[in-house]
Amino acid sequence: MTRPTSEAEYLASLVPASVRGVSRRTLLRGALGAGTLLAAPSLLAACGGSGGSSSTGSASGTVTVGSNQSDAVPKAAIQAVMDAFHKANSGITTKINTIDHNTFQENINNYLQGSPDDVWMWFSGYRMRFFASKGLAGDISDVWKNLDGMSDALKKASTGDDGKQYFVPSTYYPWAMFYRKSVFEKFGYSEPKTLDEFKTLGTQMKKDGLVPIAFGDKDGWPAMGTFDQLNLRVNGYQFHVDLMAGKEAWNGDKVKKVFDTWAGLLDLHQPDALGRTWQEAAQALQQKKAGTYLLGSFVAQQFSKGAEQEDLTFFNFPEIDSTIGADAIEAPIDGYMMAKRPKNEAAAKKLLGYVGSADAQNIVVKADPSVIATNDKADKASYTALQKKSVEFVSQAKSIAQFMDRDTRPDFASTVMIPAIQSFLKNPKDIDGLCNSIENQKKSIFAS
Repeated sequence: MTRPTSEAEYLASLVPASVRGVSRRTLLRGALGAGTLLAAPSLLAACGGSGGSSSTGSASGTVTVGSNQSDAVPKAAIQAVMDAFHKANSGITTKINTIDHNTFQENINNYLQGSPDDVWMWFSGYRMRFFASKGLAGDISDVWKNLDGMSDALKKASTGDDGKQYFVPSTYYPWAMFYRKSVFEKFGYSEPKTLDEFKTLGTQMKKDGLVPIAFGDKDGWPAMGTFDQLNLRVNGYQFHVDLMAGKEAWNGDKVKKVFDTWAGLLDLHQPDALGRTWQEAAQALQQKKAGTYLLGSFVAQQFSKGAEQEDLTFFNFPEIDSTIGADAIEAPIDGYMMAKRPKNEAAAKKLLGYVGSADAQNIVVKADPSVIATNDKADKASYTALQKKSVEFVSQAKSIAQFMDRDTRPDFASTVMIPAIQSFLKNPKDIDGLCNSIENQKKSIFAS
């Protein structure tokens, strides 16, 4: 293929003209990782394996699984699920190809156009529909006919623009302000309900020798969560999803107020965020050096099971405008997709049916207590206190967003918003210039 003259040109060429609109964790930085894809051989090329049976045969042989769950806890959880699947289906062997989370996301397009695994882990929302629209994912509508315990909302989140299903949800997790109970008890802190209360709390935490908000944005995506929370509180859910869909102006007063509000909170954030990963920031909370951390509940993966995880809890991001309230949250959904032409389609679909079952999800949430099962029939009685609180938190929300780089176009999220937010963190004083730059780039991208 002819090499594009820029990353933006390459990314724009991958987005179908018909695709517009809305749908962390380490999600698709560099949306399709064009710079990496074009400059070097695919790091995922070795993932595709040889299958056992044909797509029309019985379910047997080997099914390969491309996994982005490279951190120790979720990696072990996926292995436990695959072991249980093999035990229940002795004629099928699973081969997991685990790739570093960021690397997987950055090379996903090259991977899918090469020799992908039969099944691969991905996200619901826009990111799922994007690859389905590009003809890079397999139709699994027949798998959904036999899935039991999945809500209509989850089915909708798994459906492509053509009305077919391409995704099987496995787990989800909320974003919130996480903290250690023992730290709050030691200093007599209370959960803040409003931003003013949070600022007062942050000032006290600094006096007590704590970093008020742990923060790391080396990988580009974590700070998106902060923007999302602020925008949901300052402007409300509908404006947020419309903004992500390109229907609202980034250089308007509403967005400027979001950045201005954020600028007023930066002195409470852990400094030098661009040189720190989310895991490193999480260690500040784990080591009781930070008072809070805005992240998804997967932050619990950095805490030891038992007493440490039991000490972890959270509160909703505080209210900023009483007319807007605080009933909009983010709770991204993770799951599995199938290759367009899997080498072992029968076994792949058998596996997809299994990972969507309550039995499989019971294994996942037990091995990784930072997430929640999507299947309504999963055993919630064995949930940890954190999981139970997460379920209640999500169930009480009136509006649920996915995450910035799941709710908007991949090229816009990667080539515009990652550098824009990181530029803001370096220089929060030129908000007008920042917002004008974002809006100009948005117009170009969303017009393609």
